[in-house]
Amino acid sequence: MSFFADLAHQYIDGEWRPGKGSWDIIDFNPYNGEKLASITVATADEVDQAYRSAQDAQRAWGDTNPYARRAVLERALRVVEERESEIGDAIVAELGGTRLKAAFELHLAKEFLRESVQLALRPSGQILPSPTEGKENRVYRVPVGVVGVISPFNFPFLLSLKSVAPALALGNAVVLKPHQNTPVCGGTLVAKVFEEAGLPAGLLNVVVTDIAEIGDALLEHPVPQVISFTGSDKVGRHVATVCAANLKRAVLELGGNSALIVLDDADLDYAVDAAVFSRYVHQGQVCMAANRILVDRAVEKEFTEKFVAKVASLKVGDPAEPDTVIGPLINSSQAEAISSLVDQTVAAGATALLHGRADGNLVSPSVLTGLAADSPVLSQEIFGPVAIVVPFDGEDEAVRIANDTPYGLSGAVHTGDIERGVRVGQRIHTGMIHINDGTVHDEPIVPFGGEKSSGLGRLNGEAMVEAFTTQKWISVQHGRSRFPF
Repeated sequence: MSFFADLAHQYIDGEWRPGKGSWDIIDFNPYNGEKLASITVATADEVDQAYRSAQDAQRAWGDTNPYARRAVLERALRVVEERESEIGDAIVAELGGTRLKAAFELHLAKEFLRESVQLALRPSGQILPSPTEGKENRVYRVPVGVVGVISPFNFPFLLSLKSVAPALALGNAVVLKPHQNTPVCGGTLVAKVFEEAGLPAGLLNVVVTDIAEIGDALLEHPVPQVISFTGSDKVGRHVATVCAANLKRAVLELGGNSALIVLDDADLDYAVDAAVFSRYVHQGQVCMAANRILVDRAVEKEFTEKFVAKVASLKVGDPAEPDTVIGPLINSSQAEAISSLVDQTVAAGATALLHGRADGNLVSPSVLTGLAADSPVLSQEIFGPVAIVVPFDGEDEAVRIANDTPYGLSGAVHTGDIERGVRVGQRIHTGMIHINDGTVHDEPIVPFGGEKSSGLGRLNGEAMVEAFTTQKWISVQHGRSRFPF
């Protein structure tokens, strides 16, 4: 596909160039195995070039009138709107996203770009009083300088833009490293959008590479002051450790093991719809997905019958077909891991109400129940189309089960009494929870992030200002200070 071939390069200091590494990343369509592109990896030296060019370009960009920065973001939004169909096709091809998923990702990407347009004008300073006579304290909000962004494979276009656009809007430069399974949608496509929007050269650099080639060069480099990482908690812990050792700020959006709780007074048909979407959107490859469906024993039988029937009706197949709901997992290792997990869980005594099978990278949905309370599967993230139904007796037990995980990202509570749902939600140790809704939500001005092993810090809205700027105190003595010697 010429679209992918045209973007199969490194993008450093405003130039499209081949990487200088010793091997290539092959970009495959996960549904049909078609080779989309081949990209020679960037070396540690090229990472250094990217960071140095970002540092050089940022000085003028940080001093640029924020209204001028806003204009670039406005043009980037127009580019996405004009090329929406083409970008949607790329999402389907490169990551196996269904048409529904591609539309969902593009909708959110445009919303976050719109918020970034406003974000350019958001930072404000303060004048604070001083106990010293004649002194004025000014507190300025200034860009951190250069931000390193590492994005995942599941929503690559959205989750790259989500950090890149605000960082640029706030006066920073960026070096972006996309996931090796989505180097175009998560990386070079983002660079192309901003190039077409007129972003000055050097402000956004994209390095397509891997830790096997560069080690921790992206994290350890002295130029970036903030690393924004979205991905697994295992890798996130490593990122946090390296950043701490190098006195960098880390913003970490990590995995989850969210619970969707169905109380005894819930609208069951509606709860089924919310639960099916929350578990199976994008084949379950979503950090906010409802891994665990907790159902009050009083309504367990009716809910479970309806839930299994709806899951069984989901079409599995070619993501390019408009009625496909379950497309392929990102690669064969993920497909094999999910199939093995289901088989092992059933062998350990769980009941498979639906037992999904793998056909290449396509894995049909599974619904499991009857797991032992100490089953390790209940506390881990499952990045695939597998739901676990767990009965409970009363709110207290629901809360205990929901909290019995090292993660704390999202969640949902379904009930006929909204304030009851809020009370239960307040007891769940999680960064986000939704009453009478699904678990998969992201909105541009609402703080997004998790607790425990689900991350550090928040993104969106004012949290973007906190993440990508710092405070600078300048005092002015209008009179004369008195010194003790």
